Amino acid sequence: MLKPLLIGLALLGGCTQVSQPADISGIWINQAAIETAAQGRPLLKSLQANGNNLEWHVDTRTGQAHASSAFEVDEGQLLPKAPNAWTVDHNGYSRDELHLNDQQLLQLPRKDLPGQVFQRPNPPALAGAQWGSTFRQELNSAYLGGLWKILEGQGAGGTVVFNADGNLSGLGKNDRYELCLGGDCATQGAGNDTLYLGKGDVGDSWIFVRYGKTLGIFQAINHSRPDEIPQLSPGPRQWLLEKQ
Repeated sequence: MLKPLLIGLALLGGCTQVSQPADISGIWINQAAIETAAQGRPLLKSLQANGNNLEWHVDTRTGQAHASSAFEVDEGQLLPKAPNAWTVDHNGYSRDELHLNDQQLLQLPRKDLPGQVFQRPNPPALAGAQWGSTFRQELNSAYLGGLWKILEGQGAGGTVVFNADGNLSGLGKNDRYELCLGGDCATQGAGNDTLYLGKGDVGDSWIFVRYGKTLGIFQAINHSRPDEIPQLSPGPRQWLLEKQ
């Protein structure tokens, strides 16, 4: 009876070696867009060059996937297609295909959209993070992180710190900032990079120009009437910063 018993155990042992399906649940960010911008390039052009979506939230347990762009979140039903491959059905209006390739999540190209590559954030995203917030914080850190010296403008000679969570210190009375990643704020800026600067709930839009290690912040001149959508162009330069 020993040989049949050994054969049975061997068969059982072989069953335990069956690989489990990959789990892509969690947050994936458009790291290529962040790295392109972090080289000191114009922000909107860097984002546009790396595709429409900035972040994916995937939950294989509920079969849901959410794609976050700069101005909207698109929800879809996640369906397995093949090993390491899934489709995302956006309520019948469109369909994406996602493939897991080692440590990357690939969004395959469509007729109307180019392909994109996403990675897990490092460090991992916080539990319960709002859609789009993980990408934004990673971008803030890579694009504006570190110390900046004020070369010209109020507080010249001092230092400015842009924190990943949107807090700000050293730039006049402002204690909050938010980069415009697309949508209405980009349209109003007529292609110029814009950001919000404020203290508490009170603030304004500004136009900025990033070139390498320098950052110029300009007053935004609104050419529209009060009842029209703002159309902004750069006015006088308020600050010139240099990354240390």
